[in-house]
Amino acid sequence: MHNDLHIIEIDRLHSQFGRNVIHHNLNLQVMRGEIFSIVGGSGSGKTVLMRQMLGLEKPKSGTIKVFGDDIHAPREHHIDYLRKRSGMLFQHGALYSALNVIENVAQPLRELGHFSETLIQDVAYLKLHMVGIAFEHAKKMPSDLSGGMIKRVALARALVLDPELLFLDEPTAGLDPDSSDAFVNLIQSLHQNLRLTVVMVTHDLDTLFALSSRIAVIADKHVIALGTPLEVSQVQHPFIETYFRGGRGIRAMEVLHTSPVHMGDQDGK
Repeated sequence: MHNDLHIIEIDRLHSQFGRNVIHHNLNLQVMRGEIFSIVGGSGSGKTVLMRQMLGLEKPKSGTIKVFGDDIHAPREHHIDYLRKRSGMLFQHGALYSALNVIENVAQPLRELGHFSETLIQDVAYLKLHMVGIAFEHAKKMPSDLSGGMIKRVALARALVLDPELLFLDEPTAGLDPDSSDAFVNLIQSLHQNLRLTVVMVTHDLDTLFALSSRIAVIADKHVIALGTPLEVSQVQHPFIETYFRGGRGIRAMEVLHTSPVHMGDQDGK
């Protein structure tokens, strides 16, 4: 029976490419309303896991349920249903180079095929406004945008169908510190105001500690630690020792003592 508090439920996941085992007996649950982050070393299968949650890749065995449905069951409508209820921000934005800003944002609405042109334009402009892209940038091409603006336009596109679930792949990768901080603040605001559930893959410790309600650490082909940033950082494991308790980790942990409480820690409000 599906627990309505769990947006994503992964049970005994096994992923394998040829003889290379990526995940073995991996289990986790993503709770409604939280920002759930996935970290791990190179080759640990973070991106593979996110692609499996999106239905883009199929595991060798195990189940992945999103909104209570096994998304890899042989029923095509599950993937279509998931795409309408979730949005994805790719690491480099993945904007269509031949489309301008407003057309990029409008594309998911157009693909549905049953909205008027006026409504499509209005919704696209609204989403651009939500992510801080001014009207005068709407007709620019992606090649004319800064890295930070590309991220914001891609985020507007990810939100254009009003998803309940948002996936973020390295959301601050390639941004300078000021742009990164501004983008983190934007994600925090949207998460709170839109009551989103967010699943994020990131290697950036500042982003990780600033945003995460809970963190899953993948190593040795499964989840070795799961909890709040503080709880996870105290688990005894070589990867966690290096990643969380090195110099950068100690500096980034200071964010926990200065940032406001995450919405994911305010269930019921």
